[in-house]
Amino acid sequence: MKRIYLLLLISVLLTSCGSSRKPTKTVVLGSSTSYAATKRISKVVDYAKSFEGTRYKYGGTDKRGMDCSGLVYVCFMEEDIALPRVSREMAKKGVRITLNEIAEGDLVFFQTNKNRRVINHVGLVVEERNGEIKFIHSTSSRGVIVSSLNEDYWKNAFVEVRRVI
Repeated sequence: MKRIYLLLLISVLLTSCGSSRKPTKTVVLGSSTSYAATKRISKVVDYAKSFEGTRYKYGGTDKRGMDCSGLVYVCFMEEDIALPRVSREMAKKGVRITLNEIAEGDLVFFQTNKNRRVINHVGLVVEERNGEIKFIHSTSSRGVIVSSLNEDYWKNAFVEVRRVI
């Protein structure tokens, strides 16, 4: 009887191990200033920019259409950095930083639905110059675009910024 339970337990463990695809390499999430991290950040940002003009598609993750979290998810996955697929879950990863510390590659999170007090939008910082923060994201009306955090709409919807690499 013990053998049957043991075999059953082992089979359950073995079958559950392969149920989700994981990247072969992952980065320790947090704050890093190494040359390698800087290079990876540039690759993530450049890849994100290659989607500029892509139409919005809820749940989309390719050139045929993508949503905001799909854009961020795909761009980080290109560098074997695993992030959750949903913006509110992404907001739990990495290290929370202040706007004064923001840099290229950081994630900016927004709450665009004032009736529901949850994070529902994410963008990737592509530039910070002279206090102006530009980020790439996918909007339902214009697809993948670069916007400024100085725009009233985004300034009012802003919740937090996080550093993943």
